[in-house]
Amino acid sequence: MSVRVTTARLRALLLTLVTFLLVAGTATGCGPGDDRPRIVVTTNILGDITREIAGEEAEVSVLMKPNADPHSFGLSAVQAAELENADLVVHNGLGLEENVTRHVEAARESGVATFAAGEAADPLTFHADEEGGPGDGAGAPDPHFWTDPDRVRKVAGLITDRIIEHVDGVDEKAVRDNAERYDGQLAALSTWMEKSFAAIPEGRRALVTNHHVFGYLAERFGFRVIGAVIPSGTTLASPSSSDLRSLTRAMEKADVRTVFADSSQPTRLADVLRREMGGDVNVVPLYSESLTEKGEGAGTYLEMMRANTSAMAEGLTGN
Repeated sequence: MSVRVTTARLRALLLTLVTFLLVAGTATGCGPGDDRPRIVVTTNILGDITREIAGEEAEVSVLMKPNADPHSFGLSAVQAAELENADLVVHNGLGLEENVTRHVEAARESGVATFAAGEAADPLTFHADEEGGPGDGAGAPDPHFWTDPDRVRKVAGLITDRIIEHVDGVDEKAVRDNAERYDGQLAALSTWMEKSFAAIPEGRRALVTNHHVFGYLAERFGFRVIGAVIPSGTTLASPSSSDLRSLTRAMEKADVRTVFADSSQPTRLADVLRREMGGDVNVVPLYSESLTEKGEGAGTYLEMMRANTSAMAEGLTGN
């Protein structure tokens, strides 16, 4: 074997090794340009809020993909490792991320700072349906706080404090400035929603949804929750035939003909009500528990809430 051939092989081996190291560094977030501190967020709604606050001061990694169900999404081994290597973990809590909780707890036990947004949002509890029966989980904390933009303002302020406290290397002024700008947008959203809902007559302020997700919105803006197709705070539950009969009776009694269904979930269960009530039930899709991809209607929290408000106002006034 000639010296020239041996040298060529050595060069090829070295090139392969360098390429492998570069790819590995990029995959683990340790490559050039990725030396910012890392915040890991479980849900994409909280991820969007956290990114607005952190800005360019930290890398924000979101575990839940667009259009996913927070009750059922799981983590890969790489994502689970991300949690334990984060500077800060932001999660919803209150039982929302049912397959992720143990990973968050493991990260906390390993010394990672964590923040449970739902627990800090003055959580409500699930109540018995007003007309449609007790509902599953009555008395348990409701994790869907983001449907009230005023609670989101409180949570955003607390996320700001946690970033400054636990994420080394961030510019406090830049983070505070981001938070102040975003707080103004949230305040404007709350005012706009209130004005939009004001046009709905009192007799039409009754909500029936896929599952119990709009309790916070109902309390904030003066709606009555008649019931849910799935009488639970999670999409993993299933309705019984007696649940559906109770709900249809409640809808007929309240003269409600609109069901708001999560756009990320099939509307099959809501369609059952159409058959039960003679086919004249209006099923209106909402973005309730997940953001979409950018440009698909609910790419940000602000966009999601504005789309939902418009759809709800139109659906209820057009009953």
